[in-house]
Amino acid sequence: MKEMKDRIYSFMGLAMKAGKLVSGDESCEIVIKKKDVYLVIVTEDASDNTKKKFTDMCKYRGIDIRFFGLKESVGRYIGKDIRSVIALTDVGFAKRLIGMIDGNV
Repeated sequence: MKEMKDRIYSFMGLAMKAGKLVSGDESCEIVIKKKDVYLVIVTEDASDNTKKKFTDMCKYRGIDIRFFGLKESVGRYIGKDIRSVIALTDVGFAKRLIGMIDGNV
């Protein structure tokens, strides 16, 4: 189980390096409103407010959302400080991450 989590975190880092990942509450909100997003990931330890806000935002726009990982780990793997929300702006990366998180890979 741990190995899969590490692979998911590493894949997030790869998406970041490829320039296909936006991180942070406000930045994600901006790209979601522009409709350039295929997947939003909110960490499991994010506040209930954050979870609800992004769930509603994604539901309204038909964007996939997943709850995965911890703020500190997500931040570390993408080379940033603590991050509770990331958004993927590439359909290929998004589909692959959905598969990995849902356990279909």
